Amino acid sequence: MAASLNRIILIGNLTADPELRYTSSGTARTKFSIAVNRQYKNASGQLQEETTFVPIVTWGSQAENCSNYLSKGRSVAVEGRLRIDSFENAEGERKKVVEVVASTVQFLGGAPRSGDAPAKTAVPPSSSEPEASTTEEVPF
Repeated sequence: MAASLNRIILIGNLTADPELRYTSSGTARTKFSIAVNRQYKNASGQLQEETTFVPIVTWGSQAENCSNYLSKGRSVAVEGRLRIDSFENAEGERKKVVEVVASTVQFLGGAPRSGDAPAKTAVPPSSSEPEASTTEEVPF
């Protein structure tokens, strides 16, 4: 059997807020698209820009984190696999779906959405208060 590899790494900006849904078994699934830009010079030497819009799907706790912490315009790095599927729609036409199934999504630069809780910072306890645990679970 021949070796194969299906791995994709993209960095881009969300084109819209993520859409969170749950399967009938309760598994979280979030879909969003990112815009990936490429600059190049055309035959006459002028700088051109090309934008590719790539649909992304995430599953489980990562899907919930993406829904909670990402919003339109936010930069992300996505690593995953390319999935191409085809189906027949109600009119009998054959359609293709191309998407990246993300294994990891790293949130890059940019501020969180205005509705998100502010980031917690560790504050040293005063001498009159007992020392509190500063161990917190990171959501991503």
